[in-house]
Amino acid sequence: MAADAVICQVTPRPFTWKRQEMNPDFPFWLRASHLINFILIGMLLRSGWEILSSLPRLWWRKDSAPGTEWLKFTKRELPKEEGVYTSLMDEKSLSPLIGLPGRENVGLGRHWHGASVMLWVLNGIVYVGLLFGTGLWRRIIPTSWDVFPQAFESLKVYLSFSVPGIEHYQPYDPLQMLGYTFVIFILAPFMMLTGVAMSPAIRSRYPWYVKFWGGHQGARSLHFIGMVLMAGFVIMHVGLVFLVHREYNLVHMVFGDVDTARYAQAFVIIISTIVAVLVFWIALSYLTLANRVRAHGILVRFTELGRKIFLNWMRPRSSVQTSYTDEDISEFHWTNGLPPTEEESPEWVAARDNDWDGYTIAIGDDINGTSREITLDELREMPQVSYIATHTCMQGWSATSRWTGVRLVDLLGERPEGANYVIVESYGLAQKMIDNRPREPFYATFDIDTVGEQDTILAYERNGRPVDIHLGGPARMRVESNHGYKHVKWVRSIRWIADYADYGDGRGGTREDSALQAFNGRI
Repeated sequence: MAADAVICQVTPRPFTWKRQEMNPDFPFWLRASHLINFILIGMLLRSGWEILSSLPRLWWRKDSAPGTEWLKFTKRELPKEEGVYTSLMDEKSLSPLIGLPGRENVGLGRHWHGASVMLWVLNGIVYVGLLFGTGLWRRIIPTSWDVFPQAFESLKVYLSFSVPGIEHYQPYDPLQMLGYTFVIFILAPFMMLTGVAMSPAIRSRYPWYVKFWGGHQGARSLHFIGMVLMAGFVIMHVGLVFLVHREYNLVHMVFGDVDTARYAQAFVIIISTIVAVLVFWIALSYLTLANRVRAHGILVRFTELGRKIFLNWMRPRSSVQTSYTDEDISEFHWTNGLPPTEEESPEWVAARDNDWDGYTIAIGDDINGTSREITLDELREMPQVSYIATHTCMQGWSATSRWTGVRLVDLLGERPEGANYVIVESYGLAQKMIDNRPREPFYATFDIDTVGEQDTILAYERNGRPVDIHLGGPARMRVESNHGYKHVKWVRSIRWIADYADYGDGRGGTREDSALQAFNGRI
């Protein structure tokens, strides 16, 4: 904000700043990183709102029971009974003017959020590195405890709706220094840490870390609070730029200069830039909605770079972890999708009505055209694994349960030559198709590494009882390193395949095809 100060007085109590022999000009890298940060923060906020709108409720609990929210952005009241209401029914539609991209596109919203996070973190690393490399950190980070009483005096001036004299800034006053230090070195890392705590790959590998934040719902609520603080800071920051000595601020921001004679030029440039950024934000939404499949392809390829570097190497260890115990088991479990009907799957309905007599699962190999069937009794006779894990939906709800079943590698046997993936198909149908064509059987595919994870199982018990029908009974997939859209319910068949591109719309699963989620569901 402005030039060197020697001594200043702010009523009602005098205090003094020491002279700092520093160039008050803003270097180009500082101005450029601020503009990039402004653009990316807007993308983060708008895509975050899109994600929140898919389940506009927040909890502090270890489950997401209706009626126990601490905050909600909907007037809709939910039934307390499990299985009669799916979380997708709770989704709200945001205008593309607000959400990125808007119109109930949580999958694309998640991809935009991931892409924005990657670029935002990269920009932040460059900014902080140059901040310390050039010594300009001294203008932001306080080096004396005197900053606190001085900041309090500044706060009193602002609260009295007065404007401190320009001599108070060198280039920031003590209150600004505390604010910037908090946002850059506390709030921003806090957002990153709570954000990754919602990743199933992190949770299944390091459950203690997620529990530190109060579980999935604790991390989600804290992340929301951080978002509110960040949004409030941006609004206040931009507002003060125009309200407090704008003739100096704008010249600094545009030209890195102290010559106020260039104020009018800087004002026009700043306003034009803000308008251009607003247009850019909104254009991203409409360009995404104009061709959602194309946007999905671009965004997933880009964000997969982050998953490959930071998440793909993590392997779940729910069966050996001790952070979660039976005391952490949730009272309520949401669901997405309803059990098959007579029209959708008469064989599944017949088996259900006959106490699962006649229920079979096909274990096959599409490469060689072989297949065999196993019954529920045969499944229960195989070596079993049991563990406690938290199920998370990409919309945001969660529930912790004890799951018991058979590891997928034990069920499938030896991998045939040419097999690169496993496809799991359901007796149930997709909730909707992307082009509104007739609904097709729900399916998901997994790469070889995910298939081999010790916590990838076909589960037939939950909390010591047969899996509830509305949660996928009598047998459902559990893939703890991935979000719930990869956990196929009401399993019909499990088969080796060469390439998932040959099935469905070629994106790796029903939720990838219809809701444009990522094939890799680790975050």
